[in-house]
Amino acid sequence: MVKGRTLARLAGVLAISVLPLLADAGDGSCWLRDAAAPARSVVYTLCEQGTVWSTADGGATWAKQETGAKGRLRAMAFLDANRGFVVGDHGLLMATEDGGKTWQVRPLETKEHLMDITFIGESGWLSGFQGVLLHSADGGRTWTKQITGTTQTLETVYFLDQDHGWSVGWAGTILLTTDGGKNWKHVQSDAANWSLTSVQFRDPQNGWMVGFAGQILRTHDGGLTWQPQASPVKSWLTSVLFDSSNRGWITYDDGFLVSEDGGATWKAVPIEGQYFLSKLLQTENSLWAIGQSVVLKQAGGLKWTKIDSLVPNRAVGLDTTATSGR
Repeated sequence: MVKGRTLARLAGVLAISVLPLLADAGDGSCWLRDAAAPARSVVYTLCEQGTVWSTADGGATWAKQETGAKGRLRAMAFLDANRGFVVGDHGLLMATEDGGKTWQVRPLETKEHLMDITFIGESGWLSGFQGVLLHSADGGRTWTKQITGTTQTLETVYFLDQDHGWSVGWAGTILLTTDGGKNWKHVQSDAANWSLTSVQFRDPQNGWMVGFAGQILRTHDGGLTWQPQASPVKSWLTSVLFDSSNRGWITYDDGFLVSEDGGATWKAVPIEGQYFLSKLLQTENSLWAIGQSVVLKQAGGLKWTKIDSLVPNRAVGLDTTATSGR
């Protein structure tokens, strides 16, 4: 167990070190790290290098918006079509109140790298290195630290409602709260041998976690205990989400895993090309998947198609017809 947890932490460090090298491979490069769909037909996607690409027509056309960030960005969240946040290295938090046209730095009481941000209504949470978790009760205007009892990096924070939340991270770290984060419980699980990157709950009792080395875990009791599930791949699993048809989806470098029986079993769904898929997003009508420099859209059943209107790595940006009107 000690060896596994040590390797897991080392793997997390390597991921953070290597991915930026890939992302910075050329001028105008963009490693898409996160996305948000706060309103009908409105989607924002986040480039690690500081750019936000936005669409107000479901992906038909896109506008490029610069945050002015000086450090690496890792995650984003929007409360509505206008109010949003991005987070990144060295405690960086930036906010917009005009749909991404302008961004301002918001001070925080931490300089740790921030990994994730999420909101339920006006309540928000940030997670990051050294077990950092911060909470806002006023739509992100002010933030206070919550006690986690861990120094492991928390890769993600997820809330089903304003009370029930989970945060997972390096070396199999699992935290849960039932009171909005006033108290976080550290869950010890022998099944969590590797670093965890994503968590999703269907209801307060039933949830899934995924992570390094093809790890899939399931709970039936709100996250108090976790059971391993068979995975058809040993890749780093990066995101898990269920669609409106009760199919479960998991992203990894080479494609997707899918469950057509409510998350009981999983099988691989290969795709053409290697996009280093890292995030699933629920939009108005379908799921989207975010990759290194690509956005895929669920096309029905098990099929996915590339959204060709967004070409974030094109140094000159999109053509005028794609950005006019924004």
